Amino acid sequence: MFKQYSYPLRLVAIAVTLALASPVAAAECYADYKAKKDNPLRLHYGVVALDNGCSMDSARTEISARIAKDGWKLLNVLSVFDETQLSGKEASAGQFYLRY
Repeated sequence: MFKQYSYPLRLVAIAVTLALASPVAAAECYADYKAKKDNPLRLHYGVVALDNGCSMDSARTEISARIAKDGWKLLNVLSVFDETQLSGKEASAGQFYLRY
């Protein structure tokens, strides 16, 4: 009698296990960078939350695209980090803290 239910129960158990095993949200990833505008020369330091990966290469691509919309050119990505290193950067980044 219970043998007929064993296959569907196994499928349900596997589905529940897979659903619980997948993370609800990936760890937050941030990067800090330096950028410039010409005529007149302006520089800024900023901090961004990254959406498309947590590497220096993906950060360069993502930040360049975001800041270019306002005429900024990325000079360099200083570091990529998680939320534990986010505190203390707001004062340095000022208006460019999580702006882009």
